Amino acid sequence: MLRIFTLAALLASAAPAALAQTAAATSSAQGVISYPQAFFAEQRPVTAYDMVGRLPGFTLDTGDNVRGFEGAAGNVLIDGGRPTSKTDTLDDILRRIPASQVDHIQLIRGGAPGVDMQGKSILANVVKVKGGKLQGLVQVGQALGYDGRYKFGVRVEGSGPAGPGAWEGSLRYGEGIDDGAGEGPHLVLNPAGVVVERSDIDSHGAVHQWIGSGAYETPAFGGKLRVNGRVFDDNYRYNELNWLKFPVIGLESSNDRQDRFQTEVGANFKRELGARNNLELLLLHQTEDYSYGSRFRSTPTDFDFKLGKDISETIGRGVFKFRQSETLSWEAGAEAALNKLESKTAFSQDGVAIPLPASNVTVEEKRGEIFVKAVWRPTKTWTVEGSVREEGSAISSDGDVSLEKTLYYTKPRVAATWAPSANTQVRLRFERVVGQLDFDDFVATSSLGTGVITAGNPDLVPEQAWVSEAAIEQRFWTKGAAVLTLRHFALTDAIDRAPVFGPSGAFDAPSNIGDGTKDELQVTLTLPLDRFIPGAQLRGDSTWRRSEVTDPTTGAKREISGLRPLDWEAHFSQDLPQWRATWGVDAFGAWRETYYRFDEISTDKLKTYVTLFAEWKPKPDLLVRAEIQNATARGFRHTRQLYSGPRGANPLTAIDDRDIQVGRVFYVRVRKSFG
Repeated sequence: MLRIFTLAALLASAAPAALAQTAAATSSAQGVISYPQAFFAEQRPVTAYDMVGRLPGFTLDTGDNVRGFEGAAGNVLIDGGRPTSKTDTLDDILRRIPASQVDHIQLIRGGAPGVDMQGKSILANVVKVKGGKLQGLVQVGQALGYDGRYKFGVRVEGSGPAGPGAWEGSLRYGEGIDDGAGEGPHLVLNPAGVVVERSDIDSHGAVHQWIGSGAYETPAFGGKLRVNGRVFDDNYRYNELNWLKFPVIGLESSNDRQDRFQTEVGANFKRELGARNNLELLLLHQTEDYSYGSRFRSTPTDFDFKLGKDISETIGRGVFKFRQSETLSWEAGAEAALNKLESKTAFSQDGVAIPLPASNVTVEEKRGEIFVKAVWRPTKTWTVEGSVREEGSAISSDGDVSLEKTLYYTKPRVAATWAPSANTQVRLRFERVVGQLDFDDFVATSSLGTGVITAGNPDLVPEQAWVSEAAIEQRFWTKGAAVLTLRHFALTDAIDRAPVFGPSGAFDAPSNIGDGTKDELQVTLTLPLDRFIPGAQLRGDSTWRRSEVTDPTTGAKREISGLRPLDWEAHFSQDLPQWRATWGVDAFGAWRETYYRFDEISTDKLKTYVTLFAEWKPKPDLLVRAEIQNATARGFRHTRQLYSGPRGANPLTAIDDRDIQVGRVFYVRVRKSFG
């Protein structure tokens, strides 16, 4: 079931010398462009997030939600380094940095000596003003939903000096509306397209979140030590009434609840060891207590599903960097992680327990990785980056499924950048990417409102891919940029959907289904429109995908489950400095996701989502923003093609179609900063 939340208020140390000095002295042909505060002056940005969003040819990547630290990186650095936290997202971190505290932002394209590119082709490095002062903000927001519900949010943040170091803290509360829930018709058709059941759905979903975070950075042991902590509490509720109209009159109901409580503590230590060497050490520990319940009621059937999980991760990491010359740098390091999952699942029908495969599982993973990286600039127009990572993990499972296995993978990477001119750059990449096993795939899950039970499968191996990438970037009109990127993935042990069998019969489960391919074409455009419309800009990003795997149920070729063939978004804005205002339109394109389960094909379609916004900044420290979210009142459609048994060997029996209509949300936010 779709889960998109409109959160009323939640949407809102020095750089290494080598990196900072290089940016000031190099041209764009060398791969690093420096954008000072003056570049963003007309836009009157409030936070570093606003500034990063205006970088030509750059799209924010907040990172991946995976275990370990190396593979979770986003594409933004703060003062030359990655944020220590994994659960505190990059966009939230950038929103906490006032624009006045940003000295400049470096756009690093294709690599530079002394810079760990985190496996990305482009990085943004936010360099803050040296020497902090007491500063903070108070922000309140109010949302009015299409169904008359009011949602409120507030955030209070601050930072400043304390003793020899500096502190920062944030406390936020937000209420949100699930705009994947709404009202609409529900039809069941036979294979001939004749309606055999008709009903009306009325559904509502809402979320409440508390987030508290803090950090302190101070000189220590000849370097800098930063400690951080974060607490996150999330409570979600979903209620659905399905009013039966034909062929009988009746009522079905489903109720979902989801509660999540996360904690995180971390420490990061950096120290320069001479003029050309530095050392970085990191410790991180996070926990999650998760519970989920789903109940479906009709006459005379009553289904009940419960899931509880306790998750923990502990990471230790060390990196040594050596800058051999202005054109060559090296990096070596190691990372170790201990991950644990304890889960319990219960499923019953009319009070009678029904066993599910892998319903009660305890999983432990001991994971380690060593790596060596190098960045070399043989000429002024060429940059070459190479790395090798060796990964090993020992996974054990107890409970319903008892197994032990050890996995080893070598992951080489080579990337080259050629900049024939200051405005043109060509980037090439070839590497082996090894996915990470999702612990959620080990455990049985359910969505009773749509009738889908998914079994767990601890006996998975990671998906692997040899990735080839080529990109060309062209910059124009000072603030304009266009990037065309092609990628090809040659997949091994692809993870998709397949049947598993248990005491209660066959169930859908995530499984390794063999080899496959995936191709992507991505276009990113930043188009300044000042020549035609003063202060206007158009930004867009679009990705087309084509994939092929062998269906484990039918043996036929098909696309990868859940992979969207097309993703796109476009953003138009116009700055009106004479009125201290900005207005614009954000559009997120329609998409489709199709899942190929052994006895059904389900397709989710979301229509284009449009937000209209206007910002007014009457004073430098005061911002008022108004939005009309989902201005087009787009809907969400969920269609299931149901078979009497495994597809291919059994006929289509019914088509279940839900067409949920969702209205607009009106949102106002007021932000007052100080310091």
